[in-house]
Amino acid sequence: MSFKTGPKNLITDVAGLKVGNASDARLKSGVTVLLCDPAATASVQVLGGAPGTRDTELLEPHNTVEAVHALVLSGGSAFGLDSASGVQAALRERGIGFDVGGQKVPIVPSAILFDLINGGDKNWDRFPPYRDLGYQAVQNASEDFELGTIGAGSGATTALLKGGLGSASTRLDNGVTVGALVAANPVGSATVGKTKHFWAAPFEIGEEFGGLGLPAPLPHDTTALYTKLRDPLANTTIAIIATDAVLSKAGAKRLAISAHDGYARAIWPVHTPMDGDLIFGVATGSSGIELDPIQLTEVYAAAAATMARAIARGVYAATAEAGDVNRTWSSLGLAES
Repeated sequence: MSFKTGPKNLITDVAGLKVGNASDARLKSGVTVLLCDPAATASVQVLGGAPGTRDTELLEPHNTVEAVHALVLSGGSAFGLDSASGVQAALRERGIGFDVGGQKVPIVPSAILFDLINGGDKNWDRFPPYRDLGYQAVQNASEDFELGTIGAGSGATTALLKGGLGSASTRLDNGVTVGALVAANPVGSATVGKTKHFWAAPFEIGEEFGGLGLPAPLPHDTTALYTKLRDPLANTTIAIIATDAVLSKAGAKRLAISAHDGYARAIWPVHTPMDGDLIFGVATGSSGIELDPIQLTEVYAAAAATMARAIARGVYAATAEAGDVNRTWSSLGLAES
């Protein structure tokens, strides 16, 4: 099995998906939406200890609703859950939704990360801005989108550096595509010790996040726990892993479970009690390819590798803005590589 990227190296290499971002630079926060056209099979896996979610229970394989119309990743902590209402409003205007007695109900599960103390101005008026940001994110949806300091990654940080919105794709030899979309805002670090080298380096394709590989020899602080526990709530990595293979809801949940291994390959430490780490699994079925057990294993391995790459790409692409509390990866000097 060989891994290569899709043509865009984005989650939108999975046919039927678009991504929209809306950001507020003053707020240092934003919203990212994944639109599924047509609606796609989806599930979810939460492994962090402090999740914030909306409508995720319906994604369990034993529950009735089989498909989602959109998924939302948002900043703003619990306030960011309002973003799904804005997305629902935009989809309802377009006549998109689950048909219930002639009424269209858009199915839009969402997850949030904590970015309330990242240097942005959170003194909004009576209502937080996330509903409007969610609505705008739908209007901005496209197969092409930026990475780094945008959307749900606008205010993201890691232990030592700015975080960001990342994405990557993998096209397998059997014709299946796997794509990842992530807002990387973990307690831990995406880089080895205090170097510029990414933990995800073994999975890098080309030089998509700098091409530095792993440091040799490994630095003395390789396993040191650099964390954000000075701000014990300023955390959480939320993501979507998608494929165009045909999967059941149970298969989509297994896809999400496997992608969490990508978190473990790209972040140290990860899945802490103060992270709300969550991954949505999506199967569009647009390839028409049904997989045998060996092929499924390849897809689930690709899910982990693609997620690890997406996390590194999000941190790599982050850009500096006024009021930042962390440096960007690009600001690090050669001596730190």
